[in-house]
Amino acid sequence: MSSLHVDALVAEIGSTTTLVNAFAGLDGIPRFVGQGSAPTSVAQGDVRLGLEAATQNLQHHLGVQQLSWADFFATSSAAGGLRMSVHGLVYDMTVRAAEAAALGAGAVVRMVTAGKLLESDLNALQQLHPNLILLAGGTDYGERDTALYNARQIAGLGLRDVPVVYAGNLQNQQEVRSLFEAAGQPIEICENVYPRLDELNIEPARRIIQTLFEQHIVKAPGMQHVYQLITQPLMPTPGAVMEAVRLLYEDRSNVVCLDIGGATTDVHSACQQSDAIARIQTRSEPLFKRTVEGDLGLYLNARPLAERVGLETLSRELNADADRLLDELSPVPHTQDQQRLAERLALEAGLVALRRHAGIIRNVFLPGGRQQIAEGKDLSQAGALIATGGALTRLPGHRNILRKLRDMNNARAMLYPKPGQMEILVDNHYIMASLGVLSRRYPQAALRLMQQSFAQEEACTPASQQI
Repeated sequence: MSSLHVDALVAEIGSTTTLVNAFAGLDGIPRFVGQGSAPTSVAQGDVRLGLEAATQNLQHHLGVQQLSWADFFATSSAAGGLRMSVHGLVYDMTVRAAEAAALGAGAVVRMVTAGKLLESDLNALQQLHPNLILLAGGTDYGERDTALYNARQIAGLGLRDVPVVYAGNLQNQQEVRSLFEAAGQPIEICENVYPRLDELNIEPARRIIQTLFEQHIVKAPGMQHVYQLITQPLMPTPGAVMEAVRLLYEDRSNVVCLDIGGATTDVHSACQQSDAIARIQTRSEPLFKRTVEGDLGLYLNARPLAERVGLETLSRELNADADRLLDELSPVPHTQDQQRLAERLALEAGLVALRRHAGIIRNVFLPGGRQQIAEGKDLSQAGALIATGGALTRLPGHRNILRKLRDMNNARAMLYPKPGQMEILVDNHYIMASLGVLSRRYPQAALRLMQQSFAQEEACTPASQQI
C-alpha cells in the first residue's frame, strides 16, 4: 500500500515521548489504525521535530509512503504542561476547591496560597510566571476582603500576558474585573468554586481553564508551529485523559484511572461515595478528581523514587547494582535489567500516588467517646482500575504491578476497594488521551475504541496475589 487516508490523527506531545495515533471509521465502525512514536524534541527547540518523527514512524509501521487525514488533533504536556497558580482564602475550603478545578482541567499546579498574599508570595509568583492564575476566596455573600486584596496585588505585578480566572465570592466579580482590565491583564469571571459551606462547584472553572489553554497557551519551543498543523484546539494531556474517564463513568459508573509517566504520576477518579462514608465525611470531594504527583515521574524522578524504596533494598530485589542501573536508565528501557528496574519504580509510584489520592478513615476521641471520621476521596465503590501510560501498558510485568495496586488495601484503612474487588482494564493501545480529545466530536466512536483497547488482551480477573 503506497498511500492511506484516515479520519483523524491525534498527537500526544509528552514530556519525554511524542505519540501519533491514527483512527478511521469515526462516523461508522471506528477503528484504531496504528501508532507512531518518537522522543519529544523540546530540548532541540522545536516540538515539531518529534511530532514529524512520530508521524514518519507511524507511516513506517503502516507500510505506507503517504499518509493523509481529514482532522489533526493534539494534546500536550511538554515544557511543564499547563502551569498554574491557585490563590484562595482558607486552604481546606476555597483553595482546595480551586485547586481541584485546575487539576481537573489538566493543569500542573505550581503554587498554592491561602489568605492574603505576602510580599514573598508575590515575588515567587512573579518568578514562576505561570500560564494561568486562578483566584478564589469567600463563599457567596461571605468574606470579600481577601480576594479583593489579592486581586489588587496580582494586578500590580504587570503579568499582562497571564490570564486570570476569578472564581470567588460573586459580590466581588465587577470590582475584580475592573482591577485587571485597568491593568491590561486578561480576566475571566466564572461561578464561585465554593459558593456555600460544604458545596463544591468546580465544573464552570474547569471548563474556562481548559478553554483558555486552548486559546492562549503556546509555551513549548515550536508549539506555535504545531497550531498551524492541527485542525482542532490543543488540549492538555491530563485534561484529555479526564475527558476519557468522564466518558467511561457514563458507561461503567465508578472507576479509577492510573497514568504513570516519565515526569509525573496522575490519578483520575470518577466515584460516588458510599452512604456510610457520606455520613462521616468531614469535607466535600468532587465526583471527578485528579491528582498529579510531580515527584513520582518514572524517568525524570527515577532516583528519588529509588531512594524511597532504598537503593540497598532495590539492589537486593533486582539482584543488580541499582545505582548503576539508574545511571543507565533511558526514557524507554530496553534491557531486561532496565525493564525490571522500571517495573519496580512504577509499582512504588503507583502505591504512593493511589495513597495520596484516596481518602482514609481516622479514629478521633471526643467528649462522647471514640468516633470514626472519613477524610478525602472515597474510592471504595470503584469497580475498575484502569491503566494507561507507557509504563502500565508497555512494560512486560505491567499486569503483575496492577494486581498489586488493586489489592493494596489489606489493612482496610484507605477509602479504597477491598483486595480483589476491582476489575483491571488496560489501555493496551495506549490511546486514552487521544480518545478524550476525540470524544468531544465523536463520543460514541471514542467509547467503542476504548472498549476495543481494553479487550485487546484478556482482562485480568480477581487474583489472590497481594502485597
